[in-house]
Amino acid sequence: MAQKALTHRERLLIVAGALLPVFMGSMDQTVVATILPTIGRELGGVNHLSWVPTANLLTVTAMTPLYGKISDIIGRRTTLLWGIAIFMAGSLISALAPNLPMLIFGRAFQGLGSGGLTTIAMTVLGDIAAPKDRARYYTYFSIVYITSGALGPLWGGFAAQHLGYATIFWVNIPLGLLALVAVSTLLKRLPRHERPHRLDIPGACLIAAASSTWIFVLNAGGHDFAWSSPEIVLVSLASAIFWVGFVVRLLTAREPLIPLGVLRNKIVLYSTISNGVGWASVVALNIYLPLYQQAVHGLSPSASGASMMMLMATVNGGALIGAQIAGRVKHYKYPPMVSMLFCCAACVWLARHSADVGAIEFQIVLLVIGLGFGPAAPVSTVAMQNAVEMHQLGVSGAAMSFLRSLIATGLVAAFGVIVLGGAGATREAIFADPASAADRFSIVFYTTAATFFVAFLALARMEEKPLLSERAAAG
Repeated sequence: MAQKALTHRERLLIVAGALLPVFMGSMDQTVVATILPTIGRELGGVNHLSWVPTANLLTVTAMTPLYGKISDIIGRRTTLLWGIAIFMAGSLISALAPNLPMLIFGRAFQGLGSGGLTTIAMTVLGDIAAPKDRARYYTYFSIVYITSGALGPLWGGFAAQHLGYATIFWVNIPLGLLALVAVSTLLKRLPRHERPHRLDIPGACLIAAASSTWIFVLNAGGHDFAWSSPEIVLVSLASAIFWVGFVVRLLTAREPLIPLGVLRNKIVLYSTISNGVGWASVVALNIYLPLYQQAVHGLSPSASGASMMMLMATVNGGALIGAQIAGRVKHYKYPPMVSMLFCCAACVWLARHSADVGAIEFQIVLLVIGLGFGPAAPVSTVAMQNAVEMHQLGVSGAAMSFLRSLIATGLVAAFGVIVLGGAGATREAIFADPASAADRFSIVFYTTAATFFVAFLALARMEEKPLLSERAAAG
């Protein structure tokens, strides 16, 4: 039976109901950036600090595709409510953690819930509007996602300096309660497109095992254990086996974690790569740029968080531009392709001047990066949703989020090795030697430029399929 078309006001209410979970999920990815030194000072284990964000990204990566399928089975609203509840439980564990291992466990548990917060919200946008009209609703999502992601370091720095780092986890409890009320009331009118699916639990377990063992090797190799030690060799072998098992599972499962049929659509494939790699790069920058400001330029946690506001503003502005382009221009991918090249150039420039960049120059770099990537985000998302059937929105959106989380996990772990690793590394060596820190961060910025260029190449390969209008989509 056909469902009654939503009015613009009803669509706005549904979007509003999904935005608080987006706010929580996005901030959760970046809020720990400025408090890592504080956590290391209070809980110890500075050499394992990179596991605090990495453990969260690991569980997010494993859960994201499952959330997409679960929402296709039982509905977006119910799935989102469960995700919020699990996220709150993980926040409580993190707030009460007496030591670093328990904090890492709490962050991993948070990821079990936050894996669905932004993914399902993105799918909601596909449920309420046709692709040609979807870009303007995506703008609201993008504003909240980027604003909260950039506010994360600012809030984390302020909390670490004045309130205690556990405050960033305690605040999720009242926010979660508000989100539960908003989702349960405002998403009642959300159109439903449920289809039966099989949940690939073995696939999720394999990707979690493969990722965690791989990241353990990155973090422990050359530091806790020699690269040729039996521990590193055995864990590397186990990681390789898990990765092979995951690929085999994708190829042979009746309904794998990431549906290969969806990814065979070249528009979905390239838009997913462009969006996933680009967003992963932004997430990694949001986590490590505040640390760069503290280690190289001696800024306080609060000041380093505040320095990220330009990135927030410009990515939002770029997303607004991209949303307008997607709905109004026939060749909608070319403007973000050009802007992405400026983004790459800005990262290269920062890498070359990491030791002596001034405050104003740093803000100009963030402006170029934000305006460079911002337009690509809505264009790639809308292009992907335009290329799939309504009942595939959940799994295709989950595939995009899965790739983003997987790449972000790898980048954050690798950058952690570069910045926080190294034989005999201590907090003093990392944060009290600006010249050495500048050299390490230079590698980080060169790597980010390369990942942004991969996102550019994928966008260049993506076919421009005309966006469907409301009438066409309904028919």
